[in-house]
Amino acid sequence: MTTRHTPSCQVLNVRDNLMMIDCGEGAQLGVRRMRLKLMRLNHIFISHLHGDHCFGLPGLVSTMALLNRTNSLTIHTFKDGADLFSRMLDYFCRERPFEVRFNIIDTHRRVIHEDDAVTVTTFPLLHRVPAVGFIVAEKPKLRHIIGEEVKRLGIPHYAMNSLRQGQDWIAPDGTVVPNAQLTTPADPSISYAYCSDTKFSRRVIKSVEGVDWLYHEATYDDSLRIKAHKRYHATAREAATVAREAGVRQLILGHFSKRYSDESLLLDEARSVFPATRLANEGLVIDLNAL
Repeated sequence: MTTRHTPSCQVLNVRDNLMMIDCGEGAQLGVRRMRLKLMRLNHIFISHLHGDHCFGLPGLVSTMALLNRTNSLTIHTFKDGADLFSRMLDYFCRERPFEVRFNIIDTHRRVIHEDDAVTVTTFPLLHRVPAVGFIVAEKPKLRHIIGEEVKRLGIPHYAMNSLRQGQDWIAPDGTVVPNAQLTTPADPSISYAYCSDTKFSRRVIKSVEGVDWLYHEATYDDSLRIKAHKRYHATAREAATVAREAGVRQLILGHFSKRYSDESLLLDEARSVFPATRLANEGLVIDLNAL
């Protein structure tokens, strides 16, 4: 933590359901400042067990208890993290009015969460302790109904869901009306990859290949590449190289060393390799559909 930046924490809003990735110290303060609804936060994904990525968890859960949350909360973390945090929460929040569930993850690539809207997949990072990245991928969306056309043909309301799923309409007299006449294509599904903390790795490039958005750590500039490698971190140029070689569409840099009072050096370095790059910052809101 510095006077300019807080530890790692991101919140994804997927169809009004919130998912948090990492929960560094001060996470709950950031959530409250951005007026996010804690009751809609049902999943927290912890990338690795370094304090700047998980020390905010006990305080956040305590606040949820004080707000009389009732729906369950699932924390996706390594076994050591589940053992540690379950003891802490049982000590500080033993009378919480909701269930905290732990989903144990490891460094293998696998789907760790799936619902009607998304899948969340882990993949291994290269850090000093076991660490994973996350890919949040939207499932295919439904097609859009052409209201005037379905009204003109007198298609009943109960058929709308099947039309959105791409099915043709079969009229009572057996006439088949093609779906393309009744709907327009669905909005594209978006994928988001989170990579922090990690040394530059070809394995990571392969893991995030083709995602729309990539968040990748950029702790140092390229003049400190040797230090970055010794500490299992990446430079801005390396992050941009991952983005370029993986064929992603947009890159977000974060996890900056406190040595930088201005991250424009990191941004310029990354943009020289991958122009579609921006810097993460506290309070930044990005519409992932706006590619």
